[in-house]
This record gives sequence, C-alpha cells and structure tokens, in this order.
Amino acid sequence: MSFREQLNAGDGQSDLRAAAAGASDDYHAIKARIHLKLLDKFDLAALEALPGPMLRAEIAVMAERLLEQEQAAVNEAERRTLIRDIQHEMLGFGPLELLMADPTISDILVNSYKRIFVERMGRLELSPVRFSDEKHLLRIIEKIVSLVGRRIDESSPMVDARLPDGSRVNAVIAPVALDGPMMSIRRFAHIPLKMENLVHDMHSLTPDMATVLEGLCKCKVNMIISGGTGAGKTTLLNILSGFIPAAERIVTIEDAAELQLQQPHVVRMETRPANIEGKGEITQRALVRNALRMRPDRIIIGEVRGPEAVDMLQAMNTGHDGSLTTIHANNPRDALSRLENMIGMANLNLPHKAARQQIAAAITVVIQAMRLIDGRRKITSIQEITGMEGEIVTMQEIFAYRQTGVAADGTVEGYFQASGVRPKFSERLRAFGVTLPDAMFDSTCRYQ
Repeated sequence: MSFREQLNAGDGQSDLRAAAAGASDDYHAIKARIHLKLLDKFDLAALEALPGPMLRAEIAVMAERLLEQEQAAVNEAERRTLIRDIQHEMLGFGPLELLMADPTISDILVNSYKRIFVERMGRLELSPVRFSDEKHLLRIIEKIVSLVGRRIDESSPMVDARLPDGSRVNAVIAPVALDGPMMSIRRFAHIPLKMENLVHDMHSLTPDMATVLEGLCKCKVNMIISGGTGAGKTTLLNILSGFIPAAERIVTIEDAAELQLQQPHVVRMETRPANIEGKGEITQRALVRNALRMRPDRIIIGEVRGPEAVDMLQAMNTGHDGSLTTIHANNPRDALSRLENMIGMANLNLPHKAARQQIAAAITVVIQAMRLIDGRRKITSIQEITGMEGEIVTMQEIFAYRQTGVAADGTVEGYFQASGVRPKFSERLRAFGVTLPDAMFDSTCRYQ
C-alpha cells in the first residue's frame, strides 16, 4: 500500500462527518497556528527521506506537543481530527484529502474557499469540507500545479494539471475569478471500469451494443465518441481501448494525461503550454504530426478541439485504422459539423465538400454519450457514416436510447432499441472473424 493510500485509508463518509463537526472558525484558527509552528520546526526537505508512515507519525508527535503548549480546549475526537488534518496539510492537499479518499465522489468543485460541492452518482451536493481562507485555497492550488511543472499567477490565471492519482484539475484565480480562487477536479476510478460494469451495473448500454463496440475496436474501425461535459466520453474511450490487441503499438495524445490504457505497448504524449515569455508551446497538432513518425498502429487523441482535426483525419485515412478520439457535441450530426469547423481552423481553404469527404472517408462510427437529468450516463446513439450524397455526409442509426418520460422520483424512463438496419461495417467485422447475428438488429426488441 502506497503512502497516499495509507493516508487516505478509512471510511470517507465518516471522515467527512468529522470534518463537518470540526468546521468552526476556532478550529481552523487552531489548525493554522499549529501548522505554521510545525513549518518552522520541520525541515520537510530533509524529512522526505523517511518512509511515509514514520514521517506521518513524527508529524503527529510534534502536533500533540504543540497542542499541549497551546493548551487548546479540544476533546479527544477533535484532537484526532486536528492531527489528521495537519498531516493532510503538510503531506497532501489539505482538506481535499478527505474528498479524495471518498470513492463515491466523481467530481470536486471548489466554488470558493468555504463552498465546495461534490458529485455523487451524477448528483451535486454541498460538502461540509472547507478551506481556512482564500490564501489557504491558493496555496493548495499552487502545490498541485507545481507537481506537474506548471504555474498559475496573475499573468497566467488559468491552468490544467493532474494529481498523482490521475485526477484532472482545472484552476482559475484572479483577475479571471471574481469571487476568489476556484478549482474543479475530475476524478477517475483507481480500478478502471470495464464494459461489463457499463452493461450490468450502470445499464449505460445493452449487451448487444457492447458486443458491437467490442467488435468494432478489435477490427480496427475508426470511431469518434461525442457528448457533453461529464457524459462519460473518456471513461468509454478507456474501456474501448481495452479491446485493442496487446501486440499493437498505441500512441496517445492528450491535453492533460488521463487515459488509463492497460496494454503493454503504449506511448503517451501530453501538450505543453507556453512559458512566461510566450514561447515553448507544444500543441496537439504538433504531437499528432510527430506521432505519425513513431510507427503507430493506432493513434488515440483524448479530445479533438482544434486544427489537429486535419492531421487526425489524414492519419485515419492513411493506414492508421482503429484510431479513437472524443469530441464535445450534442449529437452525432453536430459532431461532424464541429469537425468540419475544426478543419477550417487549420487555414487550408478546403471547400466544404472536400472537408466532408475527408470526414466521411476517415470515420466509420460516431458514438453519442449523454448524462441524463437524473445523473445517469447512457450511450444514447450509435451511428454509422455510410458515405456522401451530393455534399451531405450520410449516416444511419444502428442503436438508440429512447427516453419516454420522468418518474415521480426524478428517474428518467426509457429503453434501448435497435433501428432494424444491418450496418455496412458488419462485412468488415465478418472479414476479421466477428459475426453479428441478424437478431441483434431487430427493431422489435426493446431493452430497459
């Protein structure tokens, strides 16, 4: 067990209840005083050589002594909570450690130092955890950002970073943030989800849909996953990548590394922002171009959002079959429109028809993911691109989720249904040894 796991061990919910009990201003004042005194007494750089449990124990002993010197009026439960919080402050990310220890939390949204929301099972709720003040929050943000060699200040008030466990962090400070520093943390499961979790536990898609997606990935079909923020695009991308044969060389390109590929032959690359002088930026487009020189079997782009769309489509059209990416869009048709707009951002002056021909030739399947109003995530559409008719990219829907209403408790009601159309890609799957039965596409079958 790693030091962070030892630090976070325990019941996350009970820790949060303890945090709520000790969230008074007096408590925060005592904690701040003890923390400052410990910083004066400790040489953390010298102590880093100690094993994690020994360092944690040493901090606990020193904190106990300082509490006795302070003659603080705290009971035994408050004393334990105070020591734990000081350990988190010195060795981790302060109050965020309690939230990071709770496996039921998928998003942590810090609106201000005293208002922190979390998302559980797709629903937002106010957390009892808080920071002491804005300076405390800013100090934790700077600590997180420094871990990945990035900076945040008035000249660069926005930053994307990642925590050691892979969680994605976005932070904004003044002058952009009007009400003080803000931070959003998107967490990912320590044990990556598998397709059976989506099918049987979350009911995000049907077994037939899962079988088709698995076959498409194994047979090197180019796919794009479309959806809004928090719809589960990256999670699905991770799961689909698990079906890529272990013998293939995969190159991943991301703004902030968050993919958790399990194959042995994965090469990971991440963009870099410009430095304080405005130099040194490495864009996704530059990384996509470089990836073509790295002998990839497949290229996976975490999210396509700009002119790199041109290079991605060219890669898909020149022998890098089975490539995957995600895009922000409300539906599959909008995803293609966004791709066309991104091609325009590359300043190639391509006619609309030529851009659409590139898209139709490169991409075979668009998967639409959506977070419903009750917080559940569903694969609401799987569509196949069939070619061009005039200047229009033609598509046909293979599977869809039909919403029929909302129950009294707010739960969305609906069902999955095949369109009744046998996709053209079934011929490619058959050539690779994957046979799809006709009954799979029967439109009379409905699945809740």
